[in-house]
Amino acid sequence: MACFGIFKKKKKENLGPPMVDIKQNPLLDGDMVMSLRYDLGLCKVIETENGLVYQSIKTGRQANWTRMIDASTTFQKVEKVKSDQSLSK
Repeated sequence: MACFGIFKKKKKENLGPPMVDIKQNPLLDGDMVMSLRYDLGLCKVIETENGLVYQSIKTGRQANWTRMIDASTTFQKVEKVKSDQSLSK
């Protein structure tokens, strides 16, 4: 009896973890976020040749997005801040 490919498993594309903050807000280049790791404080999301990084506004220190992945949720350990909130800090 031929199965005609009915029971074949479909391959899933591995796109990696989603680029969203801890509250599932999408993150894009230029967004301002509050880092919840590495004492970076207020950061700006920057696109580099090696991918996205978080750059601290106070110290200039950078952390690659892969270091900010929360293992239990696969979301980023940052919280997106509105532009008016970032000006007051």
